[in-house]
Amino acid sequence: MKIDEEDEPSMTIDHQVFKTYAVEYECTTMLQMKLEGRILVGEPFNAEPHRFGLISSYVTPVDLFYKRNHGPIPIVDDIERYRLSVTGLIEIQKEFSMRDIRDLPKYTVAATLQCAGNRRTAMSETKKVKGVGWGVAALGNAVWGGAKLADVLELVGVPKLSSTTLRGGKHVEFVSVDRCKEENGGPYKASIPLSQATNPEADVLLAYEMNGEPLNRDHGYPLRVVVPGVIGARSVKWLDSISVITEECQGFFMQKDYKMFPPSVNWENINWSTRRPQMDFPVQSAICSLEDSNVLKNGKVTVKGYAVSGGGRGIERVDISIDGGKTWVEASRYQKPGVPYVADGIHSDKWAWVLFEAKVEVQNGTDIVAKAVDIAGNVQPENVESIWNLRGILNTSWHRVHVRVGRSSM
Repeated sequence: MKIDEEDEPSMTIDHQVFKTYAVEYECTTMLQMKLEGRILVGEPFNAEPHRFGLISSYVTPVDLFYKRNHGPIPIVDDIERYRLSVTGLIEIQKEFSMRDIRDLPKYTVAATLQCAGNRRTAMSETKKVKGVGWGVAALGNAVWGGAKLADVLELVGVPKLSSTTLRGGKHVEFVSVDRCKEENGGPYKASIPLSQATNPEADVLLAYEMNGEPLNRDHGYPLRVVVPGVIGARSVKWLDSISVITEECQGFFMQKDYKMFPPSVNWENINWSTRRPQMDFPVQSAICSLEDSNVLKNGKVTVKGYAVSGGGRGIERVDISIDGGKTWVEASRYQKPGVPYVADGIHSDKWAWVLFEAKVEVQNGTDIVAKAVDIAGNVQPENVESIWNLRGILNTSWHRVHVRVGRSSM
């Protein structure tokens, strides 16, 4: 989409009016999240639901889906003049209207999006990190509807299953309408490899629906990218343009953020160029039916939560311990009601989380622990210390909640 004050005045809102509209919208969203979750940052708006509401259903209601922003929520209000430009190292440069996108075959994909900073607060308890202080609910599972990116690229001369174009393009960059301070007021952007973008089995979508309804402004109206199995930072919202380029996107959030460093790296000795941009997220799980600290009237408790792994890897097992990790029992796993979950089964949603449940009984104060194993045998690390990093991303250590038996003093 091109925004030009002279050529398309109806697409360009006066900056003060834009700010007013955006603030009014964010205030409404903020009030809603106060009721349904917790606000971590007011501007730009970042919020997550209460953990127990998160697992109330397999498909996360839009109102309970975490909200992650790097700048003010943009407003695109003239959908008839909206255009998505696809340019770069391709044979055909083309613009698409929303009608053009909707005329392409529509696909629906159940996929969990997860912020790379999910569970960052627990990482900060070991050693302070920089970033939004997410709890365990900076993720959600939705059914996304839209056109496959592979189909769109084929219309501009890039065949499916391509890893490079005739002109040397190897990556696909997504640029947002969103503006953020980290880009010095420029647009948010990110990229994925061309081989992933052109692979129909990767299910990369240009999504215009979420849970059967048009995207709302929080989640990228009118069009966003959904890259299943990859950290949420690559699923660019409020899509403005797509470009096929030679190298990875050089934007801030690809080159100077969302990279995994060892615990020895600090802000004095960091060298961003030594690490690749993070893409797939590791195997993850969290208990959501209990708070971090709990008082039980009796020792019986049902432990519920979510487990998910990146790259389309299903969840092979979720283990629960009631003695801090000395002994374990296996939890039941499920996705859709009435459909048995098989980690790599044809009826299972490979990009989506699984919910788990285990009934246990504790006698005294203890830590209840959850850890997941994916179909590749990847397992969550026991301690956060071994994966601590200065940006606090990818905290996938065992999730622990404390319980004690006895009546509360309240």
